[in-house]
Amino acid sequence: MEPLKNIYNRQFFETFTRILKSIFPSFQDKNFLAAIHTTGWQQMELKQRIRHISMTLGKFLPGTYKNQLKIIAGIVTQLQKGEEHPNSFAWICLPDFIEIHGLAEVELSLDAMEKLTAFISCEFAVRPFLLADPETVMKRMLIWSKHPNENVRRFASEGCRPRLPWGKAIPAFKLNPAPILPVLENLKDDPSEFVRKSVANNINDIAKDHPGIVLDLIKKWKGRSKNTDWILKHGSRTLLRKADPAIYKQFGLSAAHSCELSAFKLGKKEIKIGDTISVAFVLTNKSVTRQLVRLELAVHYMKSSGTTTRKLFKLSEKMFSPGLQNHFTRNINFKDLTTRTHYVGRHAIGVVVNGREMATKHFNVTNKAALV
Repeated sequence: MEPLKNIYNRQFFETFTRILKSIFPSFQDKNFLAAIHTTGWQQMELKQRIRHISMTLGKFLPGTYKNQLKIIAGIVTQLQKGEEHPNSFAWICLPDFIEIHGLAEVELSLDAMEKLTAFISCEFAVRPFLLADPETVMKRMLIWSKHPNENVRRFASEGCRPRLPWGKAIPAFKLNPAPILPVLENLKDDPSEFVRKSVANNINDIAKDHPGIVLDLIKKWKGRSKNTDWILKHGSRTLLRKADPAIYKQFGLSAAHSCELSAFKLGKKEIKIGDTISVAFVLTNKSVTRQLVRLELAVHYMKSSGTTTRKLFKLSEKMFSPGLQNHFTRNINFKDLTTRTHYVGRHAIGVVVNGREMATKHFNVTNKAALV
């Protein structure tokens, strides 16, 4: 698979410089490209390339920051008309330009982000502004939460997440998420699934530090609509994995159950990194009434330190009829990912029913198979 950093290729820069020349005819495209492809470009990783482009661009755009933003806005306008690379992640270098050049001009920068985020999200670029001036930014986020464009409404939620993955954390919001809540209030029944997913992820961030606040939101919003109920359930996923009793109660779950586990087996006793292992078992409701069952697999991964870490994978959550045998199978892939590296050693897989790991089986993971 080609590295993501190679999105900054010849085709991208041809499009970039051609658009810039059409907006700013005296743009020194050859000098710009020479400055971009300086010694070390090939060794730069994705984030380094993004930052290098935005820093270099600042040296070649004329006039004040306000004038430079007009050119950036012009690039987006042309891209939205159907130029090459529409909605490509590569254009995240434009929000990055605002991030590194615009902290002294907060209002101007927020105006530009509103325009840009309809094309390429500014969720990462806005983080330093939140750290520097949270009051001003959150006033704008609240306005954006009622914007007609769903990308801007999503930005209102995604941009202020306390723990945005790959973005800078906002310690003040981890300590006190109160400024975020009015934004989420406006978005709790948004017609866009894209926006609702962000709201749920924001709530899940809050849950990691303030489960009580999430519990209050559930009590306040639950039953309002199907969309809001989905947001609450997905936003509570961390607390559900922890089998938090108060959260369980809100969703009709109980740590107590009358299920019997049988025929639990793994497909192999040993696999190699890159292989898949199968899991099979039968779960039977032994009570005389139907019961709601949340079913998960717990994978105990070996870490480089020799200790293990537990990750839960949800299988289902449904009503189990009394006496009925429910057969389950699942494959767990041990291929290395950007988010997870696998290590040799003794691993385990367990079956978790309503938060309780009922049984666990061990297996070994060995070195990668030799390439053929």
